[in-house]
Amino acid sequence: MSWVVAILLAVAGFAIAVLAFRLPRVTWTSLAAALVFGIAGYTLQASPNLPGAPKSLTEEPYADDWQMVESRNILIDGALASSNPNVLHADAFARQGQFEDAAGFLNNALSQNPDDFEAWVALGNVLTEQADGILTQASVFAYSRANEIAPDNPAPAYFLGLSLIRQGRMMEARNVWSDALQDMGEGESEAHLFMADRVGRLDDMLLRAGAMPQGEAE
Repeated sequence: MSWVVAILLAVAGFAIAVLAFRLPRVTWTSLAAALVFGIAGYTLQASPNLPGAPKSLTEEPYADDWQMVESRNILIDGALASSNPNVLHADAFARQGQFEDAAGFLNNALSQNPDDFEAWVALGNVLTEQADGILTQASVFAYSRANEIAPDNPAPAYFLGLSLIRQGRMMEARNVWSDALQDMGEGESEAHLFMADRVGRLDDMLLRAGAMPQGEAE
């Protein structure tokens, strides 16, 4: 699997940095942590089995590495999906990295319907991205509001956990995702399979890193 190659490359990179560049021992922990977080992002979000496609030289300036819109569409079913065109406009701006404009459209959608679940989730996402992946009071409020509207839907918890991972708060993210998966109950829906896959990937990464006892994994 390609994630095995990624791990081997990370180990090789660490060895080269230490042996060839003679990094001081005090920097080894920071370098190892950076490599682990990089692998975590790949293993949680990459789709190595999908066929490749040539990249255009005029590619979008903002690379949607965390698949913000696509993942949201998987996690939100038809009953909770927004019918407000402002959400679609916001997605278009978010894909270009224009998060302030996207937030404006989402605020318009919420002014028209304060119980628009998808708009709240999308707003939490763009506010987080606008802060370079860091959770803010505003983004946490948006996710909390979405969770109040549909407590059984995992979308707010998924994106909250994703932001925690990007900040290196891996066990916190694992707890958030695991609780969300348990709240979903049993099922074979696309959203359930998506969350189970993400929890499984994160558990596997934490076990390999020795950050979680074997018996605690799902």
